[in-house]
Amino acid sequence: MPYDKVDIIISEWMGYFLLYESMLDTVLVARDRYLKKGGLILPDKASIHVALLEDGAYKDEKIYHWEDVYGFDYSPFIDIAMVEPLVDMVDHKAVVSTSHKLIEFDLNTVTIEQLAFHRDFKLTATRDDLAHALVAWFDIEFPTDKDGQKIVFSTGPRATYTHWKQTVFYLNQVLELKKGEAIDGSLACRPNEKNNRELDIEIEWDHIASSNNDSSSQKGKFNYFLR
Repeated sequence: MPYDKVDIIISEWMGYFLLYESMLDTVLVARDRYLKKGGLILPDKASIHVALLEDGAYKDEKIYHWEDVYGFDYSPFIDIAMVEPLVDMVDHKAVVSTSHKLIEFDLNTVTIEQLAFHRDFKLTATRDDLAHALVAWFDIEFPTDKDGQKIVFSTGPRATYTHWKQTVFYLNQVLELKKGEAIDGSLACRPNEKNNRELDIEIEWDHIASSNNDSSSQKGKFNYFLR
């Protein structure tokens, strides 16, 4: 490298679910080794967001078609299909809850170790409907310009198409929602031990029914592998 220190680092490191392929690790190493004190890193903030999704038709097509493939029962493949999140475009009209900012990373200060995380989320049903999946996306933010305006782009369901699309985690149960009901949960994400470019993700949820009847509460947990 011709210079000991640099004024600006610019990198497009984002992967599916923001962190897939662990490309941010090398950017942080470069920041610590080469960026001058007070230098700029572009973009400098990134956040992951989640919401609930009605996606019964596609879930049946992707998951349950294994029960009858040209007359043959391949249902053992359902477990394999379930653990792999779907990366695809989501119709914003299929989102059935509020969204929650799961985590935000400040690239000026975040460490590689902090990219593995476990965060709680709280969602509220926005209509009476079924929820088949949790959908996740990320937003990217650049330092404010000279007029103090933030420069942001989103990969969410309401945003313009990007090749990152959204990441869909199909639940192993269907949540029967009523408008205003709460869904509490958590998401843990860490690099896979054998291949740190891949992600191991665990999602837990607790759907609190408006009837306040404990027996109608829907709780679940599922492990996913983003390969």
